[in-house]
Amino acid sequence: MADRTTNPTVSARLRWRPADIAVTAALGIAAGLVFWGFNFAYMGVSPILGGLLPGFASILHGVWYFSGTLAVLIIRKPGSAVFVNLVGCAAEMLLGNQFSFGFVFLSAALQGVFAELPFAVTRYRVFNLPMSLLSGLCVGLEYGVYLMLFRYQGVAWLSPRGIVHMVCEAVSGVLIAGLLSWLLYVAIAYTGVLDHFASGRAVRRRG
Repeated sequence: MADRTTNPTVSARLRWRPADIAVTAALGIAAGLVFWGFNFAYMGVSPILGGLLPGFASILHGVWYFSGTLAVLIIRKPGSAVFVNLVGCAAEMLLGNQFSFGFVFLSAALQGVFAELPFAVTRYRVFNLPMSLLSGLCVGLEYGVYLMLFRYQGVAWLSPRGIVHMVCEAVSGVLIAGLLSWLLYVAIAYTGVLDHFASGRAVRRRG
């Protein structure tokens, strides 16, 4: 399933509308609720996964950064991934979590930037499954490096734990942030709620 936008002018195609802002904000709040709930699940599951294989818990991290890729697939505007991630983190912080404010917001902004990189290269014209997978991979690698620099400083990059962490982060990015976000986007579009967006009409035309 490939989708290449064909709007007549770049400025018109990339201009934010009030509807774009409203939907992105709603996506961000929904993502924030997911992040908040996942925090509790992760605290229970990660020690088990880490006990099986050090670094293996990173296979779940894509739940924390799927929102950026999903936002770009739906909104198709520059900054949509950064916007949705920051709104999501704000919602998560209001509900409460165990991470510091600075760590969460810097991480969210970087995840948004890297989620948009593949789409930005195409000037936000190509939206398909391979692009979604590539977006997820970019975020996974970014977050893996970010954790190594700011939370796992005592882990050597080429140690078994460091290698397992980075591999699992990449796999999580592809499968959760990339594939799952694509499937979620298509499922949302098929409901008809995105019919006023190019992303929704593209899916409905193929359906």
